[in-house]
Amino acid sequence: MGNKSDFNIEEEVVEKLKWLGSFGKDPKGGVSRLLYTDEWTQAQESLAQLFKDAGLTVRTDEVGNLFGRLEGTKVKDETILTGSHVDTVKNGGLYDGQYGIIAGFIAIKYLKEKYGEPLRNIEVVSMAEEEGSRFPYSFWGSNNIVGKAKSKDVSGIKDFEGVPFEEAMHKAGFDYKKDPEKVADDLKAFIELHVEQGNVLEKEQIPIGIVQSIVGQKRFTIEINGQANHAGTTPMGYRKDAMNAACRMIHEINDMALAYGDPLVATVGKMILEPNTVNVVPGKAIFTLDIRHTEKAALEKFADDASEKMRKIAEKIDVDIDIDMWMDADPVPMSEKVVEVIQKQCDENKLNYKLMHSGAGHDSQNFAQVVPTAMIFVPSHDGISHNPAEYTEPEDLAEGVKALIGALYKLGYSVEEI
Repeated sequence: MGNKSDFNIEEEVVEKLKWLGSFGKDPKGGVSRLLYTDEWTQAQESLAQLFKDAGLTVRTDEVGNLFGRLEGTKVKDETILTGSHVDTVKNGGLYDGQYGIIAGFIAIKYLKEKYGEPLRNIEVVSMAEEEGSRFPYSFWGSNNIVGKAKSKDVSGIKDFEGVPFEEAMHKAGFDYKKDPEKVADDLKAFIELHVEQGNVLEKEQIPIGIVQSIVGQKRFTIEINGQANHAGTTPMGYRKDAMNAACRMIHEINDMALAYGDPLVATVGKMILEPNTVNVVPGKAIFTLDIRHTEKAALEKFADDASEKMRKIAEKIDVDIDIDMWMDADPVPMSEKVVEVIQKQCDENKLNYKLMHSGAGHDSQNFAQVVPTAMIFVPSHDGISHNPAEYTEPEDLAEGVKALIGALYKLGYSVEEI
């Protein structure tokens, strides 16, 4: 494709991000655009008009996913899809999700202006929801696209104000898919461009990350029951201290994770004590454990080893332990073929990149189960995300769009098998 220095996308991508961020602009400085709210509806309707004005074919599916298509001329039954989610967390940043939508639009518009119509369809999607910020359900947008969403999973759930999911969906003008398990038969590949939400690329001063896999996750709630007792009259040797047991377990898990090394991470993010008062030996401790790794076998081994260690500590201190695993998601590899396409295009266009994994979940993990999928990352300043302070340098935003343009050009303007 040659060097893309003949166009400057920095100004456009920043301007469009600020524009989209105005729908749901939060008084606290960030963006709050939750599924099926007025702000969400305004954003999707405005994006639809943006897509139409650029000459794209626009459609919205039953649940509210928005698509803008550049029609192909030769292979009309195959589509290269890009994009991300339009919803945000409460008072989130300007880049998470919406950067992938804006970048996809800019990339398609550039390709249309420079090369005309592609051979395959190239399409940008603004997915309805990914974050789970309004209702206790995540990936509503992509799960519907790939045929995984089930009405029974959202029927009866409510937001924090007591509004039922179905009521909010119907008020926004949407409904369940008529054929919930159907997957669009024209999907040929999916590429998601996203901010890293970590600090690896910034630390290594590399503008582009090509994601080879998304980590698997196991999440646990561990409940330890000992015996609450007087802090002054109960000798140390006679105590069944739930807090003591929990602290020893957490310390052991942290040491194990350090010994395992990257890419494994283990996090205790929440802890509750009962009775949680200064002069009582804690009788109950509850804490969460989040374990992630790119390889299923390593993830399972660490989880098993950690569970065994916790049980031994519980036995030593004479407390009861209950280990409840409530999330078990396998690692998801990206398509080697699509990763190779992105890599070669970056090489040809002299874009600096590194191969890496994603430590966070993304819509791509759902797409990867039904269609060749890959992700492109750009740096996040200090690794901050889900926060108004979320920031990516304009030049890095532009580099990500250039990498996406190269991949979409190769996949959409040639008919090589993917």
